[in-house]
Parts: sequence; C-alpha cells; structure tokens
Amino acid sequence: MMDNSSWMTMYPEIVLLVMACVVTLADLFVKSPKRTGTYVLTLASLGGVALLHAFYADAGQTLYGFGRMVVSDPMGHWLKCFATIAVMVTLVYSRPYAADRDMMRGGEIFSLSLFALLGMSMMISGQNFIVIYLGLELLTLSSYALVALRRDHTQATEAAMKYFVLGAMASGFLLYGMSMMYGATGSLELSAVLKAIASGQVNHQVLVFGLVFIVAGLAFKIGAVPFHMWIPDVYQGAPTAATLMIGGAPKLAAFAILVRLLVEGMLPLAFDWQQMLALLAIGSLLIGNLAAIAQTNLKRMLAYSTISQMGFVLLGFVAGVINGETTLAANAYSSAMFYMVSYVLTTLAAFGIIMLLARQGFESEEITDLAGLNQRSPLYAGVMAICLFSMAGIPPMVGFYAKLSVLQSLVASGQAFYIGLAIFAVIMSLIGAFYYLRVVKVMYFDEPVTATTVSASLDVRLVLSTNGLLVLLLGIFPGALMALCADSIVRMLAV
Repeated sequence: MMDNSSWMTMYPEIVLLVMACVVTLADLFVKSPKRTGTYVLTLASLGGVALLHAFYADAGQTLYGFGRMVVSDPMGHWLKCFATIAVMVTLVYSRPYAADRDMMRGGEIFSLSLFALLGMSMMISGQNFIVIYLGLELLTLSSYALVALRRDHTQATEAAMKYFVLGAMASGFLLYGMSMMYGATGSLELSAVLKAIASGQVNHQVLVFGLVFIVAGLAFKIGAVPFHMWIPDVYQGAPTAATLMIGGAPKLAAFAILVRLLVEGMLPLAFDWQQMLALLAIGSLLIGNLAAIAQTNLKRMLAYSTISQMGFVLLGFVAGVINGETTLAANAYSSAMFYMVSYVLTTLAAFGIIMLLARQGFESEEITDLAGLNQRSPLYAGVMAICLFSMAGIPPMVGFYAKLSVLQSLVASGQAFYIGLAIFAVIMSLIGAFYYLRVVKVMYFDEPVTATTVSASLDVRLVLSTNGLLVLLLGIFPGALMALCADSIVRMLAV
C-alpha cells in the first residue's frame, strides 16, 4: 500500500501526464490548420504545471516517495519549473514556423513536447538508477520523433537517424555503468549507493570502471567533447523548432542527473569524476570555440557554441570537493546551476529569432541571412545582439555573471590546477567572443540582402521581447536567481 506522501511527491508529474493524454485526444477534434485549440490547451496545461512546481519549491520541503525511488526537493522543483517555462516559450516560438512547414497536420508537436517534459521531470526527480534511466529514455524517444517530424525533409530524417544511433550508444554506456555500480554496491537507490561507496568495502577499481561509463553517457547527453559530434549535425539538420526543443529545456534535466548521480550518489568518488569532468571541460572549451569560428551556418555555429558553454557548466562541478573537503561544494554546484539556467534562457531567444526570420520555403540559417537585420527590424536585431553578448560573456548580460560565478568557484579553491583552468576558460571565452561579435557586425553593418520586413504574431513578439529583457535584467540584477540556486543546492546537500 502506497502512502499519500508518495503521490504528493509526483503530483505535478501526474497532472502533466493526464494533460498530455487530454491534449493528444482533444487534438483529434481540432480542425484549425494552426491547431489553435491544442496550442491554447497545451500552454494552459504547462502554465498550471509550472505554478505547481513553483508552489512546491517555495514550500522548501524535501520528501521521498515510492520507496525512495523519487525525491521532491526545492532544487528539483525549480529546475522542473524552469524546464516547463522553457517548453512553453519553445512552443510559442515554434508554432508559426511549424505551421509553415506542414509539421502541424496532427498535434504531434504538442503531445511529444509534453511527453518529453514528463521524461525531464522523471530525470530530475529520480533517486534510483531505473527511474533516471526511464525518464531519460522517455525524453530521448520523444526527441527522436520531434527531429523527424518533417517527414518529407531529407536533412531532418538524416539528423534523426544520426541522433537515434548515437543516442542509443550513449544510453548503452549509461546503462552499462549503472549495472556495474549496482553489481558493486548491491543497490539501485542513490542514497544506498552513496553509503556503500563511503563504507570503503567496495572494490575501488570496479567503481571507477562503472563511473567511466556513467560519465561517458552523461557527457553525450550534454554534448561534451569527445561525445559531441551529434550536436552540430542534429542542430543543423533538424527543423529549428525541434532544435530548440532538444537544445533548451533538456539541458536543465541533464544538469539534474549530473547532480543526482555524481553528487548525491557518488560524492566519495569525487576525486575520480572531477578529473574526468576537467578533461571533458578542457576539450569542450577548446574544440567548441575553435570549431565555431569556421562555421557559416548560424545553427551549426550555435551548436559548437553549446559545446563550449557545456564545458563551462562542467567546470562548475570540478572544484566542489577539495582534498576530501566539501566546504566549497554548495558554491561550485550553485554556480553551475545558475550557468545552466542563464544559458537556456539565452538559447531560447537566439533560436526564437532564427525561427522568426525563417519564412515559408526559406530557412534563415546562414549568418549572411542576418545581414542588415537592424535596418529591417531594430527590435529583433537588438534581442539577438543581447543574446550573443550574453553567450560571449560581455557585461551587463546574464552570461557575464554566469561565467564569473563559475570562474570564482574555481579560484576560491586556491589550487594551482583549478586557477589554471579558470585562466584557460577566460582565454577560450576571448576566442569565443570573435564568432559572436561577427554575427553582431553582420546584423548592424552589412547591407540587407532582402527588403522583406520581419513580422510576428502578438504572442511571439511579447514573449521574445520579455525573453531578451530578462537576459539583460538578470545580468544587471543577478542576486535573486543566484540566491535561489544557492538555496536549492544547500538544501539538496543538507539531506
């Protein structure tokens, strides 16, 4: 018999599952080619779920349910709240784009997005290897279908195939690593795994071997070097609506499973996994920034930019445990969380602009397609410039403060290696600034290639303007979001 508290831990997920089914069935009766009824119902459902998560997060309680298989804690609920809002924003930007490309014959884009979000929520809540893996598979299977949603488009089909094959391999890595951990510790539950590792009774070589496979699987999911090659191909080949769906909200879930598996489940092995993450971060920063310089396709450039941004997130995990001491852990992990939230916020607006500039029969994907955007639409050129400045880490955008907080967590360790990592990251950011500023130069100083004015519906204009404004305001006033991240991580570590 399951007690009521178990159901309470998953109440927002139950609401989301029910509404995903309702949206799927309701769409059968919607006749509008733009699926207006389905769109409104989906946004209303997501708004309700986001409010539920915010209410739970604000309550500040940590509850375990279903035999400690899931956890309801402030960090999880804030990440789920942000992920839900990110999916809402993605759907607002995607609807005109998808309608023009015959991706709305059925309401699959809405149903698949809701089921993908459900997978993210399970990943974020998981306290058991099986729950985390099931959430991951629900997200990735929905993502494969979203990438292949343009059935008659060869590039999208090719991208979906690459994503599927490489995704299956990464899932295999993760599952193999988890099975080795289970074999070594005798438990699937993260708290029991932590106790078994801390006891020192388990063969360290077996643990490290399993850890290598788990880190490899996680590195693929966030797109870190050398598990990154799917990102440029999938970002470029997928319809931009699907690119944003896999490049936005799922990054928050990927951050959550990094925390759940490595921090909550394997903190005594921090010495081992911090070295692995440091190598992944160095490779991601180096290859991500250098490869992005050579790109002429904007989506492909942003894909390599994502790889370098994930390198920064990994740096936040590197300096949490120093000589077995966890005094800097809260500072390090909260800086990584702040970085991931600010990155997703910026990515939403950048891809929103790319979708806005696309029109029927034409994808605005090349950097040259943005030529003279300021003359055609100063507002959208301004929003795109804010996003690019933020990604480059130029003040006063939120990306600057995010980079600064990660660098500060490295320097606070006082270790020569970590200070060296911080210096390397700064040099890579300076290189990265070149390809971001090149796009700004094209928008503001090049002659327009077309006289077509940029038009958008009221909902898209409103959300895009708010999105761009938040990137700027959270950089000027980062305190509230930083405090929220810090409080969530402190509560998670205290359990």
